[in-house]
Amino acid sequence: MGFAVGHEHRYGARMTYQMNTTVRLMPKADARAIRHGFPWVYANELVTDRRTRALPAGALAVLEDAERRPMGLVAVNTASKIICRMLDRDPEARIDQTWFETRLQKALRLRERLFDQPYYRLVHAEADGLPGVIIDRFGALAVVQPNAAWADQLSAQLIAALQEVTGVETVIINGMGRARSLEGLPEMTEIAQGTAPEAALHVPMNGATYLADVMGGQKTGLFYDQRPNHAFASRLAADARVLDVFSHVGGFGLASLAHGAASVLAVDSSAPALALAEGGAEAMGMSERLTTRKGDAFDTLAALAEEGETFDLVVCDPPAFAPSKKALEAGLRAYERIARLAAPLVAEGGVLGLCSCSHAADLTKFRNASARGIGRAGRRGTVIYTGFAGPDHPLMPHLAESGYLKSVFFQL
Repeated sequence: MGFAVGHEHRYGARMTYQMNTTVRLMPKADARAIRHGFPWVYANELVTDRRTRALPAGALAVLEDAERRPMGLVAVNTASKIICRMLDRDPEARIDQTWFETRLQKALRLRERLFDQPYYRLVHAEADGLPGVIIDRFGALAVVQPNAAWADQLSAQLIAALQEVTGVETVIINGMGRARSLEGLPEMTEIAQGTAPEAALHVPMNGATYLADVMGGQKTGLFYDQRPNHAFASRLAADARVLDVFSHVGGFGLASLAHGAASVLAVDSSAPALALAEGGAEAMGMSERLTTRKGDAFDTLAALAEEGETFDLVVCDPPAFAPSKKALEAGLRAYERIARLAAPLVAEGGVLGLCSCSHAADLTKFRNASARGIGRAGRRGTVIYTGFAGPDHPLMPHLAESGYLKSVFFQL
């Protein structure tokens, strides 16, 4: 059985290679889970003979169970712990521009039902049928993260399909971050189509205006996943004094300003991120109500307590303290410490919002660590809201990793 796959390597000359190989599960592998939708095969579940080990990263192959029954078409990367990613349950599928267009059209239809403006996560990896691929859309510009070897190899077809389906004029490839290193891929950022924007992009969300640095900012330039949690926090913001810690470009703070906050203090260790937060407040005509403070979050929380500051709403949205199971216990201690330092800054009857983007720390562990920290600060809290990533970040029920974002708000 053969599969002709053509692509333009790095948007240049067209290249074609023929895949006619198979890879096979070991008898101990859970073939039933894969048949029921689990999208990965781990390295210790696959027969890795000399032929399989010789496959180039991103090669396509038919996955067979231990009895040699075809299960689907997979992308193989022997350099990754995730050695196979399921691309199509049809073992005879042809991975070409039309195949990409079909998946992108489905993803686009959902987002157009959810949002009235083209600012959202268009593709959320496996959950949208494109394993390892992230695409964030900013109007006529899209940022693509090909975080798996197969997508990196076929990026030209992906980009052509993206432009055909959405009509975006500019496509930026953002190949930075931990996910690519786990695939053995180099880091890089480049303009695949169009021209780089001359300034940060203005992004409307929850009534606020955010500035996204799509070339030099974190990840794709903006975090769309917190949109529903920003919206909840903004409902508490009218006439409130708000503290936004780990604010990045002003996520919770700008949404609070847009909904009537009396004042916002944004804290982050990144001067460029705080400058973007200030630019967003200026674009909204609300600069006089935003103050920024550059510094380590832990140190700044302690300093604010010593200064006798209190706020009606405090939100802490740190980076992933527990990015892996190995880091879980240390990460939970860090989340507990954040809660302990933040709780004294919340006025009586005020609200403390705590967030985690660590997939290794599930909701129960994170919430318990947060509650311990609040208790250690001598405060008591009741949970008034639990939030997750927005619907443009669909959760694949087979993958606990896709449910990474948790947001818990306590009234103290």
